[in-house]
Amino acid sequence: MTDSKFVYGLANLRPVDSQPVALTFPDGAKREYPRNTTGLDIAKGISPSLAKRTVAMALDGELVDLADPISHDARIEFVNRDDPRALELIRHDAAHVLAEAVQALWPGTQVTIGPVIENGFYYDFFRNEPFTPDDFAAIEQKMREIVARDAPFTKEVWTRDQTKQVFRDKAEMFKVELVDAIPADQTIKIYKQGDWFDLCRGPHMTSTGKVGTAFKLMKVAGAYWRGDAKNPMLTRIYGTAFAKQADLDAYLHQLEEAEKRDHRKLGRELDLFHFQEEGPGVVFWHAKGWTLFQTLVSYMRRRLAGSYQEVNAPQILDKSLWETSGHWEWYRENMFAAQSAGDNAEDKRWFALKPMNCPGHVQIFKHGLKSYRDLPLRLAEFGVVHRYEPSGAMHGLMRVRGFTQDDAHVFCTEDQLADECLKINDLILSTYSDFGFGEIVVKLSTRPEKRVGTDAMWDHAERVMATVLREIESQSGGRIKTAINPGEGAFYGPKFEYVLRDAIGRDWQCGTTQVDFNLPERFGAFYIDADGSKKAPVMVHRAICGSMERFTGILIEHFAGHFPLWLAPVQAVVTTITSEGDEYAKVVAAAARRAGLRVEIDLRNEKINYKVREHSLAKIPALLVVGKKEAETHSVSVRRLGSDGQTVMPTDEAIAALVEEATPPDVKQTRDA
Repeated sequence: MTDSKFVYGLANLRPVDSQPVALTFPDGAKREYPRNTTGLDIAKGISPSLAKRTVAMALDGELVDLADPISHDARIEFVNRDDPRALELIRHDAAHVLAEAVQALWPGTQVTIGPVIENGFYYDFFRNEPFTPDDFAAIEQKMREIVARDAPFTKEVWTRDQTKQVFRDKAEMFKVELVDAIPADQTIKIYKQGDWFDLCRGPHMTSTGKVGTAFKLMKVAGAYWRGDAKNPMLTRIYGTAFAKQADLDAYLHQLEEAEKRDHRKLGRELDLFHFQEEGPGVVFWHAKGWTLFQTLVSYMRRRLAGSYQEVNAPQILDKSLWETSGHWEWYRENMFAAQSAGDNAEDKRWFALKPMNCPGHVQIFKHGLKSYRDLPLRLAEFGVVHRYEPSGAMHGLMRVRGFTQDDAHVFCTEDQLADECLKINDLILSTYSDFGFGEIVVKLSTRPEKRVGTDAMWDHAERVMATVLREIESQSGGRIKTAINPGEGAFYGPKFEYVLRDAIGRDWQCGTTQVDFNLPERFGAFYIDADGSKKAPVMVHRAICGSMERFTGILIEHFAGHFPLWLAPVQAVVTTITSEGDEYAKVVAAAARRAGLRVEIDLRNEKINYKVREHSLAKIPALLVVGKKEAETHSVSVRRLGSDGQTVMPTDEAIAALVEEATPPDVKQTRDA
């Protein structure tokens, strides 16, 4: 076998070129080394302790194996286990350890693929009897033994035929099929950890011991081989791993909290909404949920008043419009389309439910001649859009097929673009602040591989956006973090993505600002410039909440259903101790409603402790309890959600205090300015 592979490792001979390589270290220092010197050789030469704590290296920013020979000039960084970049390697190595453990415990089990995913990893196995969570304890124990063995990871390059033969001899037929799927111009890499080995692209850390013990298997699921229902069913074992036990504990606590806060669970408990099979991916809003949703919409309308014109474009439009916009070519698989009925050719046309509002807004802009004096023109719409999502991808309010976008499009000149982006940024950040989101990251997503428009258009748009991004960071004094998302822009232009962090530390991408030099030109939209010439406007696509349904779901989980008073669907319940307080309860409820509060009344013949418990479970922010004594003194006993105490107050004062607390933050800011 040794004549058909090249082994990377310190113990093996490597060809050495007389021409050295120049390596630049993080402190700027440059040093030359013989070509094909490994990262491990260099680390050992600097310090044995550095070599011991290093698990990988980065060459020109790309993580590679520490034992790789270095054949070109590069920037080099040594990555230790606590480096955030090492987390993906820890999880990747843990997947290999999982696979070895499973095959050690259940010989004959075939392994397929085991990638790193968000927050962890998984591995797919083929076995006649599927695995269950009952198997986890044994697997985790075996994984700990493999980690403790601390076998080094070594990389070998095999020929394609040899690789297939080895796996064929091991009855690993899925691996044989994977080899056939590897492009002919790619090498076949095998990673060994002791006697166990796997087909893998890499990279890996230096040994299994670097995985550590901060890992946990999470769940099992069925998965068809290569996602095709015609193929065999595999068992997918999910796991997670962290550099430290404290990080794993924090993650598990976050999952526990997330389960308690699950908006689908709270949606049922608080009677907000439901889903059903006859309407997959669309929401059935109940009265309380619709009140919450409309409170959110009303808030956004107030924030836009005076700066934006609210419009409404048709829900369904002829296919030709979507062909012009480019959606039919670039987005067709995500669109719902239907052919109209009719006996004649003129009536029998193809239409599509709009997946986006932007083409409709361009039509509104085009209606009537526009001058440079009319710009910037800001058009907003709470437009219902429909996009196809696979049934397995839908997830409550977070991922649906029909939703409302708080969409807006700003038509402006190139000179106005940067200023408009900054104004949008201020609006987005202040909105998130009103909902209690303080940790925000703004990411610039640059040109994707599939795109429309010329490179010159993209160059210009990205230069402007990069300038604005620097200004956003500067104006925030470092409070707002920024980042670059290479290749993640929309097909028509670069964009800012606003990522907010919720109460339990999860990140949600919500708002976007997308610059588009392309769509106005495709539709022939123009304005008359100061010199009388026709010019295409720059179009800025803007969303703050994004999907209003999804943002509502985020708010439900962020607040765990315990909404601030201004958002709560029911802000207070007036309830009685005995029937002697019924008439006065009606008086109190009427007064509270006249003051603008959303109030319900509870006159049931139940014990007050029962009522208090029931309304607490329903997360009613305030209970106004009345009895004979309160009726005589024109007072109420106020109980707040989450508090065991109560405060007796004159009714007028109690209502006034609730009204003040229930005043939306934007209204307070305008009033107090």
